[in-house]
Amino acid sequence: MKRDRRDVLKGAGLAALAAALPTRVFAQAATASERDRRILGVAKDRLEQYRGSLWRTDLVGVADFGLPSSMPRFHFADLEKGEVRSFLVAHGKGSDPEHDGMLKWFSNEPNSLATSRGAYITYEWYYGKYGTSIRLGGMDADNSNVLNRAIVLHPAWYANASAIEKWGKLGRSDGCFAMGDADFNEALWHLSGGRLIFADRLGIY
Repeated sequence: MKRDRRDVLKGAGLAALAAALPTRVFAQAATASERDRRILGVAKDRLEQYRGSLWRTDLVGVADFGLPSSMPRFHFADLEKGEVRSFLVAHGKGSDPEHDGMLKWFSNEPNSLATSRGAYITYEWYYGKYGTSIRLGGMDADNSNVLNRAIVLHPAWYANASAIEKWGKLGRSDGCFAMGDADFNEALWHLSGGRLIFADRLGIY
C-alpha cells in the first residue's frame, strides 16, 4: 500500500509539473509587443518554409531593411522563448548609393556591392578580412550568388552605435551583414551553425 501511495503522489507531482509548464510559456508570449509578435510570425512562417534545409530551428534572424540603418533592425527571434532581441546591422553600398541610411533596392549580381533579399543559412565560423566571421549560403533565386560574392556576417567598426552618434546612420558594407563588435558576438554564439536568416524590406516598427 505504501508503494502504491508513493506512485500516486509521484504521478500527481508529475501531472502538476506538466500542467505548470505551458502556463509559463504562454505567459512569456503574452508579454511580447505587437512589433515582436509580427517579427515572430515572420520567423515562424519562414522557418516552416525552409525547415528541411536547416540544422537548428530554435532561433531565426530577421533583417528588416525597410527600416533606416540608425534603428535596430536585425531581429533575433527566439521561437522557443517567444522573445525578440534587436541589433544594428549595415546594408550594402550598392543598395544605398546616396548613403542616406535607407536601402533602396536589393541585388544578387556580382560586383553590385548590394544587399540581397531572401533566406540565408548560416554556416561555420572562419577568420577573414574583418576577423572572425560567419559564412552564409543563399537559399533563394534572389540570393543564389551569396557564396560567390563572399557575402557573410561580420563585425565592422562602421556598424557600431558610435557611427550613429557621429553621422546619424551606419556605414555601408559591400553587401554583407555587418554588425558592431559586441553585437556580432551575440550572432556568433546564437545565430551561427545552420540557422536561418531572412532579409527583406518589411517595415515592422
